[in-house]
Amino acid sequence: MSPRKVRLAVDVIRGLGVAEAETRLSVMKQLSAEPVKKLLKSAVANAEHNFKLSSEALYVKTITADGGPVAKRWTPKAFGRATPIRHRTTHISLTLSEREVKEEVADKKTTKKKTSSAKKSAAKQVSTAAVSKDEGSKQ
Repeated sequence: MSPRKVRLAVDVIRGLGVAEAETRLSVMKQLSAEPVKKLLKSAVANAEHNFKLSSEALYVKTITADGGPVAKRWTPKAFGRATPIRHRTTHISLTLSEREVKEEVADKKTTKKKTSSAKKSAAKQVSTAAVSKDEGSKQ
C-alpha cells in the first residue's frame, strides 16, 4: 500500500489516546486503516507485556508513514511499448507514551498562584518604602 494512502489513516490518530484511536480507525473507510489498527494493537500489547504499562494511560506520541522499497514491473502496451507498474510499500513507525497524571498539573497551578501573590505584596512594600523616602526629603 502506498505511503500516500496510509498517511490518511496515520494523520487521524496522531496524538490521540489508544482507545480513541482504535475507535476512529475502526470507523474509517480507507483500506489502510486495518493495517494501522493492527500495528496499534500490537504496540499496546508490547507496552503492556514488556514494560508493564496500563493501556488507559497510553497515547500515540508519534506515528509516521514513510516509503519502503518499490517493486517495479512492466506491462506490455501497443506497438511494442511497455509501461511501468510500481508496487509501493510503506514503513510505519509508531511511538506510544504515557500521559502524565492530572494531580501534578493541579499542584503546579496552586504554586503559580502563590508566587504571583507573593510578588504583588513585595512590589507593594517596595512602592510604599519609596514614597516614605520621598516624603522625608520634602520635610
